[in-house]
Amino acid sequence: MSRLEQLKQMLAADPQDTFLRYALAMELRSQENHVESLAEFEKCMATQPPHVPSFFMCGQLLAEMNQISQARAVLRDGIEHARKQKNLHASGEMSELLSSLGELGE
Repeated sequence: MSRLEQLKQMLAADPQDTFLRYALAMELRSQENHVESLAEFEKCMATQPPHVPSFFMCGQLLAEMNQISQARAVLRDGIEHARKQKNLHASGEMSELLSSLGELGE
């Protein structure tokens, strides 16, 4: 059974497990299945509290896909959630990525 299949099976048994969903999103990204990866990151970002690392990875993936305005929006939201959760490290990483996107065209 592949890693992807294992993650999907475990997630089917526990659909509320944000860590498994994030792992699935990362595995899909590594397989260049960007559409499904983005969908899983979005589910992680919609949890309560929002899963902050998903904002960074989603923003990074969107930037790689040249969807710069969407990447900026995700990163801005992620920075806000990171600050609310007092995760200054994540906030800083997303701020740096957002700043680097300022040089890229729309």
